[in-house]
Amino acid sequence: MTERPSIDEYFLEIASVVSKRSTCLRNKVGAVIVRNKRILSTGYNGAPSNMEHCLEIGCIRQQNNIASGTRHEKCRAVHAEQNAIIQAALHGVSIGGATVYCTHQPCILCAKMIINSNITKVVYSTSYPDTDTKEFFDAAGVEMVYIPPQE
Repeated sequence: MTERPSIDEYFLEIASVVSKRSTCLRNKVGAVIVRNKRILSTGYNGAPSNMEHCLEIGCIRQQNNIASGTRHEKCRAVHAEQNAIIQAALHGVSIGGATVYCTHQPCILCAKMIINSNITKVVYSTSYPDTDTKEFFDAAGVEMVYIPPQE
């Protein structure tokens, strides 16, 4: 008999499924915003609406040998966390007090959006080389939880 996943493991697994829609050539990232055990919004990383995806035209960051976690402005994609927040806004869904489950630790740009969205908890399963995120979350009172990927 398999063990029942915890709530955090359950929503991280859903974020992993969401990440499969990503059009990024480097990192497939998914995010799920949840409050009271209910999914409010999802997002994955990819080009803005009605624009060509990296799958179609190649990755600008790869072509210029830009290291992961740096020069975010050189990425064509909208990040998964950003897309989840944008989708909630587009559909009039309040996300204050929610938890965001991410396949990857949010970058500093996403951290700022998460803080200003009044999301109170971030759960992630893959580290990201952006070292300022934890400091920002700590200062803003956003709980940050790392759960290693399930094998």
